[in-house]
Amino acid sequence: MCIRTVMTYACPVFAHADPKALHRLQVVQNKFCRAATDAHWCVRNFILHRDLELPTISKYMKDASKRFFDIAGSHPNALLRAAVDYQPPPPTHYIRRPRNVLFDPPDALTAAVDSLNDVNDTHD
Repeated sequence: MCIRTVMTYACPVFAHADPKALHRLQVVQNKFCRAATDAHWCVRNFILHRDLELPTISKYMKDASKRFFDIAGSHPNALLRAAVDYQPPPPTHYIRRPRNVLFDPPDALTAAVDSLNDVNDTHD
């Protein structure tokens, strides 16, 4: 948990960074999960995340960005509220803004963890 706070510092701002950079952060988290649980090499990463109830880096950043923009939207500072209230550009536009991460589809690992959690919830 201490490492994640350092890795995801200011994540609402850079949550829409290059997917390769986010993948590198996910690799670091996977290695720490594997070391903390002393899991065998053949245990898949999405199984580790499911068992530890730990969201992937992209899901964590997406949730943190949502919380940030929800809080900033009701902030008393008018400049901060104005920065939050903008219309996202069309999907074909080349400029990506931090709030666009809320509309991006989940990556493959996040989708696998979510589907396993949904299956577990239906069997409980």
